[in-house]
Amino acid sequence: MITVDFKQFPITPGTTVLDVGCGQGRHSFEVLRRGADVTAFDSNESDLADVKTMFGAMELEDEVGPGGQGQVQHGDARDMPFADGSFDRVIAAEVLEHIHEDETAMAEIARVLKPGGLAAVTVPRWWPEKVCWALSDEYHEVEGGHVRVYRRSELVERLERAGLELVGGHHAHALHSPYWWLKCAVGPDTENAATRAYHRLLVWDLMKAPRLTRWSEAALNPVLGKSVAVYLRKPEAR
Repeated sequence: MITVDFKQFPITPGTTVLDVGCGQGRHSFEVLRRGADVTAFDSNESDLADVKTMFGAMELEDEVGPGGQGQVQHGDARDMPFADGSFDRVIAAEVLEHIHEDETAMAEIARVLKPGGLAAVTVPRWWPEKVCWALSDEYHEVEGGHVRVYRRSELVERLERAGLELVGGHHAHALHSPYWWLKCAVGPDTENAATRAYHRLLVWDLMKAPRLTRWSEAALNPVLGKSVAVYLRKPEAR
């Protein structure tokens, strides 16, 4: 499930990309297919091992774009082991809401980004997320869970304080909001016929991408989208 809009966040062969908090690697794999030199960065070594294995499998299956390279790096988003201005692009998808010292991580994102480079930052959207929190404490009160809910204006303001300039944005994954409300209503770790059926629908949509659901989600995203994505540029050095 890709949250970043690559029309607003262009990747060409040889683009250096840092995927901060890459998790299981969904965006790392996509940019590798586009020929990026991508570093998948995360604090979870188990996830990184899986991402590294998938990078190898993609190479064997000839799914890597021209000039593409993939590597993994373990570390902390609040203190990243990269030199200033190391990357053309930085992705931070659904990670900042997990970090107490989020502005420290934002400053690090800005630091490692090259002047003129782009950052793509996505977080859960305020009002669909607040519904989840209202329905279930268990949804967010878990180790490594969400520690805050951002309003878009607050997210942008903090990123601008880190030295980045807003250039675009959008909302995504409208079909996922009702699924998570349903999950929270019955319990995040509980399955029933309704949650299983809805999950099958989402998997089918992901695999088949039929026009009806793609058009429906595109129409609903501005109102119902579960994620908000913003795109920011680091000003050129004077």
